[in-house]
Amino acid sequence: MTDKNPLIPQKTAIWLGISGILGSLVLFAGDMLFYYNGQQTDFIFNMAVASDQRIIASGLCALIAAWLYTLGAGQVYYAFQPSKRWVRLSLFFSFAAIMITYGVVHGAYVAIATSAKNAVELGMAANSMTDLAVTANNALRYVAYLPFGIYTLISVPAIWTRASHYPRWIIFFSPAIIFLFQEPITSSLHGEWKSIIGGGYLNLLLLIFFTSSTIALARKKAD
Repeated sequence: MTDKNPLIPQKTAIWLGISGILGSLVLFAGDMLFYYNGQQTDFIFNMAVASDQRIIASGLCALIAAWLYTLGAGQVYYAFQPSKRWVRLSLFFSFAAIMITYGVVHGAYVAIATSAKNAVELGMAANSMTDLAVTANNALRYVAYLPFGIYTLISVPAIWTRASHYPRWIIFFSPAIIFLFQEPITSSLHGEWKSIIGGGYLNLLLLIFFTSSTIALARKKAD
């Protein structure tokens, strides 16, 4: 069953996509506040020597980005309005769950940063006191794989069968496809580029997705 009267009009969907783009830029800035330290690519060490102000600002970025990202999930609802209701709702809620997780996981990194900072101040290795914080953060990430998998498994067939407002080429810009290239891309980088691309990859991933999604939906004939 599809809705004859769409809940979200096309113009609203474009603005929701822009919200997602802004969210990716805000949280990318948060990544750099944690990780960027010139040529140094040891992210735990970089967080350990970051100023208190940088760590606090990065945590605030997580909150702001979570708001913007979650609004951006509304664009996904619009994109799949031609689909059956269960498909549309499953994609919206799974994608919204992913967006919320982005903010929660990044916010939880404050615990890793402060643990590393405390270790260095005590004259210990930066990663000597971060095990619990890292384990807790990884647990959050593992839970997020469930909505990520649901979104991917349902969205790709819906796009391919033209049960959405998306053109088929958008599949190549889906988060799962870009995620698959993380290791080969980041492993080939060094110095500052490794910090920038490697440290901010997951938010650059969403920057690419929301930008391509917004362009695709803006080019669609108006409702």
